[in-house]
Amino acid sequence: MKHNDIDFNNKTILITGGAGFIGSNIAFYLQDNYPNANIIIFDCFRNNKLLLNGNLISYGHYKNLIGFKGQVVCGNINNKDDLLFLDKYKFDYIFHQAAISDTRAYNQEMVMRTNVNSFHDLLEIAKKNQSTMIYASSAATYGRLPAPQMVGNESPENPYGYSKLLMDQIASRFALENPNMTIVGLRFFNVYGPGEFYKAKTSSMIIQLGHQILDNTPPALFENSNQILRDFVYIEDVIQANILACTPKRNGTYNVGTGVSRSFQDVADILQAELDTNLKTKYFPNPYDGYQLNTQADITLTKENLNYVPNFSLEKGIRNYLSEIKNLYGEDIL
Repeated sequence: MKHNDIDFNNKTILITGGAGFIGSNIAFYLQDNYPNANIIIFDCFRNNKLLLNGNLISYGHYKNLIGFKGQVVCGNINNKDDLLFLDKYKFDYIFHQAAISDTRAYNQEMVMRTNVNSFHDLLEIAKKNQSTMIYASSAATYGRLPAPQMVGNESPENPYGYSKLLMDQIASRFALENPNMTIVGLRFFNVYGPGEFYKAKTSSMIIQLGHQILDNTPPALFENSNQILRDFVYIEDVIQANILACTPKRNGTYNVGTGVSRSFQDVADILQAELDTNLKTKYFPNPYDGYQLNTQADITLTKENLNYVPNFSLEKGIRNYLSEIKNLYGEDIL
């Protein structure tokens, strides 16, 4: 399904972080709908390097790209020599997804260099080519602010969220200095769907609970999970937002969610209903102090300026996702 009237055929498109969850989905959307598009994926790919919390630094995985027919470049956005390789192209569109995306990554220098410093370099590439720049911001910019969360009222509580807020500020200044450019940031809320499996422990609770249930294990939730709410947004709605952002009514930063909060308990119950199980639920104390209890995207401006309308309720999204959850059950995460 095409989301706007842009013809991406014969356009040159850069996707940073294109071997990751959202980036690879954008790549396949473009490939499937615009077979003559020239798509270049730039990703540092997965290695054995870990953050101090034990999670991987990079989640790019070759298996996310099986079937992709465009060009793949292994490079790091922190490495200016790697970025020089991109000088051979003239990009019409840039979808910038590469980042240290772990909200519990506390190496501030690494997060800032990767997410903030490199953004300056990519904006300069976009300026030189007069590219449309669509970049990933995050709902982490809001921290624990009460729902609904809206652009202009931010309070990040981790280095990742702060780095994304800095990116939004950089983009805003850059757009003012270059009024002929299209620059749009998208604050994704809780994204789930096909392609996230190789994010391992940072993949959504939807696939993790789904695999617990398939293992005939009661899904494990925090105590009072019927009162912990998130705006879960299905990957196809996120793709829609990225494509619509290429022709915004105005530059800016926009929330991407459903505008509806659903509880952790809802997720477990929907999965059990879809998988036809009745395993009850196992509860354990929430180990995190000051845990965010409710995220809900205010998508008023996203609808108004991007013509974005989410198509997937939590029930519909999980139903759509179920075959992949089953197919990947027992798969080696490596």
